[in-house]
Amino acid sequence: MGLLNALRLARADLALHLPAHGRGRGLAPDLKRLLRQPPGSWDLPELPSIGGPLEHDGAVAESQAAAAKLLGAQRCWFGVNGASGLLQVALLGLCPPGSRVLLPRNLHRSLLHGCVLAQLRPVLFDLPFDPATGLWLPPDAAHLERVLQAAGELAGGELAKGELAAVVLVNPTYQGLAADLPPLVELVHRRGLPLLVDEAHGAHFGLDPLLPQGALASGADLVVQSLQKAAGGLAQSAVLLLGPGASARVDPAAVERALLWLQTSSPSALLLASCEAALAHLHGPDGRRRLGRSLELGLRLRAALERQGLPVVANDDPLRLVLHAAALGIQGLDADQWLLERGVIAELPEPGCLTFCLGLRPPSRLIPRLGKQLKQLGRELGGTPLPAFSAPPLPLVAEPELAPAVAWRARAEPVPLAQAAGRLAAEPLCPYPPGIPLLIPGERIDAERADWLRRQRALWPGQIADTVSVLAD
Repeated sequence: MGLLNALRLARADLALHLPAHGRGRGLAPDLKRLLRQPPGSWDLPELPSIGGPLEHDGAVAESQAAAAKLLGAQRCWFGVNGASGLLQVALLGLCPPGSRVLLPRNLHRSLLHGCVLAQLRPVLFDLPFDPATGLWLPPDAAHLERVLQAAGELAGGELAKGELAAVVLVNPTYQGLAADLPPLVELVHRRGLPLLVDEAHGAHFGLDPLLPQGALASGADLVVQSLQKAAGGLAQSAVLLLGPGASARVDPAAVERALLWLQTSSPSALLLASCEAALAHLHGPDGRRRLGRSLELGLRLRAALERQGLPVVANDDPLRLVLHAAALGIQGLDADQWLLERGVIAELPEPGCLTFCLGLRPPSRLIPRLGKQLKQLGRELGGTPLPAFSAPPLPLVAEPELAPAVAWRARAEPVPLAQAAGRLAAEPLCPYPPGIPLLIPGERIDAERADWLRRQRALWPGQIADTVSVLAD
């Protein structure tokens, strides 16, 4: 069998990718002990003594209640379909069908899928953009104030009439960039709106002085955390948290109804145990000490690379090392391929950057080993810094002309990008990873956008086709 062999043979000299447990090194200790038991002994159904995420009795209910208390949440629900599934649950729990939700352009595609499932109208807002790295940047309070004002002016302009049901923020980003959340939360709440924060990459935020405050402590109403991205959990283990002050804006019963619709009726007991073990360890004294040591190593690594003349992007999470490949004159995807051939596996290649995830227990002798490889990369592939990246030609706030749920199901046809101007997109255009759509179904592709998409195709070789799917005439 191909997959079984691939898993048995998977090796890497430097595995700097997710899950954050680093191929088992940083797994929560209680989870390690469970995995040492005879394989399959823990693969159990929702027995009465175990229960499930929506059961009021049993071990899972007790564990969720304990986790909520530990994290300072009003409620906690474990998920076995990753942060993706819980983000969709949150959208369905917050927004009635046909309503509008305010989403950032750097949304993960799972939120777009949630809009389709819930028949929502996404109102998309643009973000600050860094032309040197090609990265979207977190919004500050002034930027979000302009966005909320524009989104509130629904009586005219490009937006159709209608009220917003919720606001979504992504914090931190995949690359460890974070906003100052409390003033953003205050802006959203001042308008009486609930705030969902996609904190998939920030389960560890707020647990060490080197890290920003987390979304829950900042006052967010619903928060989704992936426990494989920033804690010692297995892939697909995640939690949905209800903020302590969210009762006026969020109905827990609606959230649980959405969980019933979207989560499996046979949740993996192993993944549920992963949620419990990862949270208990990360928030306990041993986990915090381990986190602190990894954060300090990350800072030392950054300083060592900078001393060697290697450009590193400034961010807010020392566990995310972002090489500014464009400053070396190297396309990020080329850098990734060169490193892969030498046993160094990064997490996220992009045209201007290459992101490494150090995890909770980074590989041994990481600083000299990675430094040596990156210096060699610069010598062999480096040259004149790449030209600045162009920001997507987008308005501050915009709503697709046709609801994505309708556009995505409509009769479509492929057309060359050069002929796409004036047409309505039928599918998302989404290089992967990290799964951030460059184009949303139902959006009108104007000439400037079509030209920008053609340039993006050159930056993502092999990941963007030379045609785009549009609604058939």
